[in-house]
Amino acid sequence: MHTPWLGDACGLVDAFRSGEITPLEATEACLAAIEGSAVNAFSYVDAEGARDRARTADVSKPLGGLPIGVKELDRIEGWPYTEASLVFADRKATFTSTFVQRLIDAGANPIGLTTASEFGFVNYTSTRLNGVTTNPWNPERTPGGSSGGSAAAVAAGLVPMATAGDGGGSIRIPAGYSGLLGLKGTFGRIPRGPQADIGFLNVVLGCTSRSVRDTARWLDVTNGHDPRDQFSLPRVEGWEAGLGSHELRGLKVAIAPNLDAIRIHSEVEAVVREGGEWLASSLGLHVVDLPRPVPHDGRTWGMGGLPMLLLAFRDHWPDCVDQLTPELAMGAGFVEHYRAEHAAQVEEYRVGMVEAMAEVFDAVDLVICATNPYEAFAATGPPPYEIEGEHVDPFDTGALTMPGNVAGHPAVSIPIGTSASGLPIGLQVYADRFREDLLLDVALHVERERPWPLVAPGAPV
Repeated sequence: MHTPWLGDACGLVDAFRSGEITPLEATEACLAAIEGSAVNAFSYVDAEGARDRARTADVSKPLGGLPIGVKELDRIEGWPYTEASLVFADRKATFTSTFVQRLIDAGANPIGLTTASEFGFVNYTSTRLNGVTTNPWNPERTPGGSSGGSAAAVAAGLVPMATAGDGGGSIRIPAGYSGLLGLKGTFGRIPRGPQADIGFLNVVLGCTSRSVRDTARWLDVTNGHDPRDQFSLPRVEGWEAGLGSHELRGLKVAIAPNLDAIRIHSEVEAVVREGGEWLASSLGLHVVDLPRPVPHDGRTWGMGGLPMLLLAFRDHWPDCVDQLTPELAMGAGFVEHYRAEHAAQVEEYRVGMVEAMAEVFDAVDLVICATNPYEAFAATGPPPYEIEGEHVDPFDTGALTMPGNVAGHPAVSIPIGTSASGLPIGLQVYADRFREDLLLDVALHVERERPWPLVAPGAPV
């Protein structure tokens, strides 16, 4: 029996093609690792289906035979589609998400669903339906959320790659907490259909991965317009082929670990500042001041998603309230009081953020900040109410990631170091819309010059 593959996804596809390992052997190893794992990263496993697909895998395809996890907020026809909610524990998906189908068409082998926070509502992964998902670096801590199961699965060595989604940081936050690469692309880069809702116009689909080339290949496979998502962008070719080809020297970068907006832990501030200054020096970037603080209002951001809860629960509310996690119950309860003035407040916030980010990127090419304000917190939540003895708003937990969602800008979380307690710290880089190519090349430079562990110490666990 082979042990799970602890290299990157592209390396595993190469190993399939060379005959070093077969897709079935890799799949069996993943299934065994999932069964023996304590991190609770999977809510559903299709073991027999995965074996059948592995036996007939075409390894000449870009992801030929690659076992992957699929976030349980995404859909595969016939699989559970619970959105991590006890209310919908028995619901099945009636279609497959467009980007997941593109992964399958490229040869990927979905072996199961990874855990998420309920409806993707918070940035830790603990639900009434699935229990607590833990961080492979420290089982007392969260891997983040909402894509916590995807991050935990990849960091624990259970699968080489998993799908993820990001409406306020839900790719980057768990990537930062779990020592992985996490790219949130430009809004519309990956189609969200079928049945793509308008929502708050801030949800972007992506993956958790161990390497830059993995994320670039994922982009190659999944990006491009789909008529069922009116906001999806035209296809762009050559993400993986173009790695390392962009001139970064001389670009203007602002290094602002807290975006000049919120209180962050001094340890995170120091690690990110050192990493940012090293990046600027080693790449020949021109360091300038952040032209203005980046606004943050997590409570208004949260209100933006409430109308979608009305759609989700309109046939179940209020009878379902005792089945919901506390944060979702609070949000769903507020829907009853949601008025036009709240929608206006949300729109005012969105317009203000778009204007602020436009002002920032009129002056700079890149912005470097922390991914998270602090190291991974307790696995059972909630986010901290204080940092080093100073009270903070728990909504600040996503303050460094939300701007990219509200304004549609791409951003990437890159592992840059660890805290004194040995937990990963992510450095986040923002770029202007459509410039994921710059972010991938910055991440590639870090990967080559300051390589990070591809999995957590002791993985698979």
